[in-house]
Amino acid sequence: MSEVQMKELVALCKHRGFIFQSSEIYGGINGFWDYGPYGVELKNAIKQFWWQEMVQRRSDVVGQDASIIMHPKVWQASGHVENFTDPMVDCKECKSRFRSDQLETLNVCPNCGAKESFTEARLFNLMLKTNIGANTDSSSEAFLRPETAQAIFTNYKVIQRCSRKKLPFGIAQIGKAFRNEITPRNFTFRSREFEQMEMQYFVDPDDSTNYFEYWLSERYSFFRRVGLPDSKLRFHEHGEGELAHYANAAKDIEVEFPFGWQEVEGIHDRSNFDLSQHELFSGEEMKYFDEASGRKFIPHVIETSIGADRLSLAVLCNSFEREQIKNDKGKEEFRNVMRFKPHIAPVQIAVLPLMKKLSEPSLKLEQSLRDEGFRTEYDQAGQIGKRYRRQDEIGTPFCVTFDFDSLEDSCVTVRFRDSMKQQRIPISDLNDFFQTRIKNSMRNYEISE
Repeated sequence: MSEVQMKELVALCKHRGFIFQSSEIYGGINGFWDYGPYGVELKNAIKQFWWQEMVQRRSDVVGQDASIIMHPKVWQASGHVENFTDPMVDCKECKSRFRSDQLETLNVCPNCGAKESFTEARLFNLMLKTNIGANTDSSSEAFLRPETAQAIFTNYKVIQRCSRKKLPFGIAQIGKAFRNEITPRNFTFRSREFEQMEMQYFVDPDDSTNYFEYWLSERYSFFRRVGLPDSKLRFHEHGEGELAHYANAAKDIEVEFPFGWQEVEGIHDRSNFDLSQHELFSGEEMKYFDEASGRKFIPHVIETSIGADRLSLAVLCNSFEREQIKNDKGKEEFRNVMRFKPHIAPVQIAVLPLMKKLSEPSLKLEQSLRDEGFRTEYDQAGQIGKRYRRQDEIGTPFCVTFDFDSLEDSCVTVRFRDSMKQQRIPISDLNDFFQTRIKNSMRNYEISE
């Protein structure tokens, strides 16, 4: 996917209601994005698939939904107050700010071209501050969480008790996080408000290496089943210079975007650092008693942390294709198509009456499919070919055309997005027909009809 196609994708995302800049009528605000009707369905479908895989289909992982604002001491214990920083420089000429570690050179400003115009690099804390209560002094200062993981660590003991889970077990959460990025960039990839899907897996220290390898395999498999091919995926292992001081091991799952290979998920062996810090700062014991061995210890944690917005963008980039085809008259033309896997497509089935006269039975059919739990859309505006193209652009894998013959034979024409082939199916068989294909798309790596 080229830079030109990336621009086309960004334009299509706005045109079709996937993603657009927040507060756009006022000129927008850098680093904040809004998801439109199709974008929110795509993102929700990805989050739902993650939750099913990580929580609902497992007996060793439970969920939580913690508050965005936490006690300020949480961030002292975690090290965020002192260490959650990026190096920042200013251009003295145009006043633009940059992360110094992301500039190709500190000799020339990439914005105005001024030479030798940068200030000395200084550390900039990325946490967004707020105030709680009527006062606005330092005593009321709090932070919007920069990650969701710390809420899992602070709730570890109470959730372990109430869920009666024994090691190993995990706690999962999907939630908003906020980082005051110096230079948000690359569409939604690096934003100031974003969503994380995190799971912290608590294990016996002696088992941490095995479970680290186990979760590497599990999480890579998830990326394949969400529709990303092997050619777009790779692991990046953190070396000595990259490895966080609290981690025994860390690997990122990187995806190839039009702007290069970028981290989308991190799998980390965080040792017992976080629980030990919260035990120290809070005075609450975080040790676990293992009845089988009679040992008492602070568990180690294997973390899987993925950005919902980054994964959604990865799926959009990988799914988008501008394809050259021949129309019904044999002429060459282009179509934009989003090749989403059926289980995460914003619209799974579109019902299209051949003529407006057929709207009543077509609407009835669309409602029946919606009642079965499919994400559906009804569209009767324009020629049938243009409606197909519209559904291709929003990534609808199946279009159902209700024609005049349908009144007689109780069959409809199912059109497949990727091959553009068509098949006549009895209306009574549609539910099983689509359920089978959507379930298969959740299990299989490749898109298939």
